[in-house]
Amino acid sequence: MTDTQTDAPGEADGPDGAGRARRLVHGWSANLVQMGLGLTQQLLLIPAFLHVWSGDMLAAWLAIYAAGGLVVVADGGLQLRAINRFLAFRSCVDCDGRTARFYRAMLRIYLAIAAGLGVLLCAAISLAPPSAVLGFHATPTFDAAMLVMTLGMVLSLPANLASGLYRVRGHYGRVIWLQNAALLLGQIAQLVALFTFGSLLAVAIAFVAMQLLFTIFVAGFDAPRLFPFLRRATKPARVAPSWRWSMGQLGRALPFAVANVTELALVNVPVLLVSAMVTDRVTVAQWGLTRVIASLVRGLCLQVALPFGAELGHDYAISDIERLRRHYAYGSVFVTGLACLVVSGMLPFWPDFFALWTHGNIPYDGPLAVTLLLGSAAVAPSLLALVFASHSNRGELLIRTKGLQLVVFLALSFLLIPRLGPLGAAFAVVASDILIQFGLLGCVIMRQTLRGPFRHIAFLLLMAVAIVAAGWLIGRVATALAPGGGPAHFIAECAAWLVVVGALASPLLSKALRERLRALVPA
Repeated sequence: MTDTQTDAPGEADGPDGAGRARRLVHGWSANLVQMGLGLTQQLLLIPAFLHVWSGDMLAAWLAIYAAGGLVVVADGGLQLRAINRFLAFRSCVDCDGRTARFYRAMLRIYLAIAAGLGVLLCAAISLAPPSAVLGFHATPTFDAAMLVMTLGMVLSLPANLASGLYRVRGHYGRVIWLQNAALLLGQIAQLVALFTFGSLLAVAIAFVAMQLLFTIFVAGFDAPRLFPFLRRATKPARVAPSWRWSMGQLGRALPFAVANVTELALVNVPVLLVSAMVTDRVTVAQWGLTRVIASLVRGLCLQVALPFGAELGHDYAISDIERLRRHYAYGSVFVTGLACLVVSGMLPFWPDFFALWTHGNIPYDGPLAVTLLLGSAAVAPSLLALVFASHSNRGELLIRTKGLQLVVFLALSFLLIPRLGPLGAAFAVVASDILIQFGLLGCVIMRQTLRGPFRHIAFLLLMAVAIVAAGWLIGRVATALAPGGGPAHFIAECAAWLVVVGALASPLLSKALRERLRALVPA
C-alpha cells in the first residue's frame, strides 16, 4: 500500500459517482447494523439479565450502562474538530504529512484527557461512592462495576481520533464494521460473564474489554497499516504541542461539543423533565414509550446523514462547489424521503403496536404520537444540514444555533409541561427543531450551498406531504382489510402495507427513471 489513498473521498469517483455511491452504501449498511446491535443491547439482552438477576440488579446495570454512554460527552467535540482539519488538509500540497503531524498532536491531547479524567473518576468514586449517591447500597460490586465501565469508556476515547481519519479518507464503513464487531463480541462476552459469574463487575468488564480491544486495534494497528504516512517521521517524536496550542484546539472544538450536547439533551432531558413535573406515573411511562419511536426516527435520519458528512465536507474543503451543490440536494431529498416513508408507516400502525407492546397496560395517546412523528419528519432535512455544518467547520453557526435551540427548548418545556403534560414536552421538542434547527440552521446552510434554496424547500415540502399522506392512506386501508386480531392482525396489516408500498416504489429500480427524477431536484 502506498501513501496515496486511492479510496479517499472524491478520488475514486468516476463520472457517475460510483465510488461515492459505494462508500455511502457501505456506510449506511454498517450504521443500520450498529442500530440493530444497539437495540439488541438495550432490549433483547434484558430477558437474559432477568433470568439471572433480580429487578434491582437489572436497574443497577442499566444505571451503569447509562453512565458509560454519557462518557461520549468527554470527547468535547475534538473528533469533529480533527475531522475538519483533516478535510482542510485535503487541499494542501503536503496533505499526508500535515495530517500525520496533526494526528500525533491530537493523539497526545486525547491521551492526556483520558489520563486526567481517569484520575478524577477514581478520586470521585472513592470520595462519593455511586452506590450511596444512586441508592444501590445493597447491590454487590456496584461501585467497582461503575468504575470499570466509566474508566474503560474514558480510555476508549482515543479511538474517536482514528475513526475521524477513517471517515475523511473514505473508510467510514470499515471503522463502523469494526465497531460492530466489538459490540457483537461484547454482547457475547456479557452473556458468558452473566451465566458464569453473575456479578455486575464481571458483565461490566466483559463489555468494556471489547471496547478497549477495539481502541487498541484501530489506533495501534489498523490505522497505521491503512495509512502508512502516520508512521512517517516528519517531525521529531519528542516535540510535543504546547499548552497554548492544545487549549486552542479545545476552544475550537467547543461549538461541536455544544451541538452534540444539545442533540443528547433533546433525546434524554424531556424524559427527566416530564418525570419531575408530571405526578401521574402512568402518563410518564406513556411519554417515555412514545418518545422511543420519535428518537428512533431521528436516530435513523442521523445515521443515514452521517456518511454524507465526509463526502460533502471533502467537496467543501476542495471548493468543488458544483459537485457539493448537486450531492447536497440529492442527500437532502434522500434523508427527507426516508424519514417521511418511515413516519407514514408508523402513523397508522403505531396504535396497534403500542397496545401489543404494553399489553394494554399503558393507554395510547394519539395527539402525542402524531405530534412527535410528524415533527420527526419535519426536522429531517435539517439533520443533513447539521451533519454538513459539523463537517465544514461552521463552528460559529453551530454554537449560535444549537445553543439557542437548547435555550428555546428548555424555556418552552418549563412553560408547557406543567400545563399540557407530555404533549407540552412534545411541542417543546418539535417547536425548537422547526424554529431553530430547520428555520435557522437548515435555512442558512441551504442558502449558502444551493442556488435555489427556497425552491428546494418547497420541493421537500411537497414530497413530504405526498409520501406521508399516501403511506398513511395505504396503512388505513390495510388496517381495515387485514383479517384477524392481535399479533396476527398487526403482522397482516404491516405485510400488506409493505407489499403495496414496494409495488409503488418498484419503478425506481429503473436507472433511467431515477436519473429523470434526480434532474427534477432543485439544486
